[in-house]
Amino acid sequence: MFRSGFITIIGRPNVGKSTLLNRIIGEKISIVSNKPQTTRNRIQLIHTEDRMQIVFIDTPGIQKPKNALGEYMLKISTSSWEDMDLILYMSDCSTETGPLEEMILSAVENINTPVILVLNKIDTASKEEIIKAIEMFSQRREFEAIIPISAIDGSGVDTLMDEIYNVLPEGPMYYPEDMITDQPERFIIGEIIREKALQLLSEEVPHGIYVEVESVKSIPNTDRVEVGAVIYCERESHKGIVIGKGGKMLKEIGTRSREDINRLLGTKTHLELWVKVEKNWRDRQQKIRNFGYQ
Repeated sequence: MFRSGFITIIGRPNVGKSTLLNRIIGEKISIVSNKPQTTRNRIQLIHTEDRMQIVFIDTPGIQKPKNALGEYMLKISTSSWEDMDLILYMSDCSTETGPLEEMILSAVENINTPVILVLNKIDTASKEEIIKAIEMFSQRREFEAIIPISAIDGSGVDTLMDEIYNVLPEGPMYYPEDMITDQPERFIIGEIIREKALQLLSEEVPHGIYVEVESVKSIPNTDRVEVGAVIYCERESHKGIVIGKGGKMLKEIGTRSREDINRLLGTKTHLELWVKVEKNWRDRQQKIRNFGYQ
């Protein structure tokens, strides 16, 4: 029986949602970083195999909003839960629960959508911690299944996929079997660049960064592609940090980005990066819309 459905993955920031998605899909589509609020958009990722097609909705991690952008991210994280065929609730079983986890748990307790609890990072947790987490979560609601996994090394992911199949309804193939995302190429390139900036820059600077890919075009008489992108930041002082002494930081962002972009496009790329200031854009609704956050 062929099954299909729409699944959203919820959980605290940096619990491993995007890492799990990238492992399942097999392509680096969803941005991965150790900093909170790395996923800003509602991204659809598509996984197709002989027995099922899953449309994953990758939403931002849930946390208390600090600005207009944060309010937008919280809204899209929670708006579609009841419309899903299944929710994957991810938690980090190696850490104690706190106020944010309690907020998510309370919301999960009150929805009718089937929920699978995914306990991630078992590669860094002790057996006792895993058992304790399972016991604690089991007291809060009846889950369709509780699956301990490691999104990093893949442990438990096959079991998770089997459980997903068991829960999904019989249904059609919504997208062509070779399609893995509904996001345009420029969006993915921009996310790659933003990921590298998040990895290289410190503390608050990355949160005020938005990347706009202005051009992707073939270079005549070559098999290379030219990509032009602007990194926007909120302050002049941040601009200097992004560029770095003698342009060193910007060059490193470009070098790391180019490697992933080459793999994405299947060809060598010439990447040009510029840095511009758009003051306090995260607190300005119009600018948030202009940057594609609807």
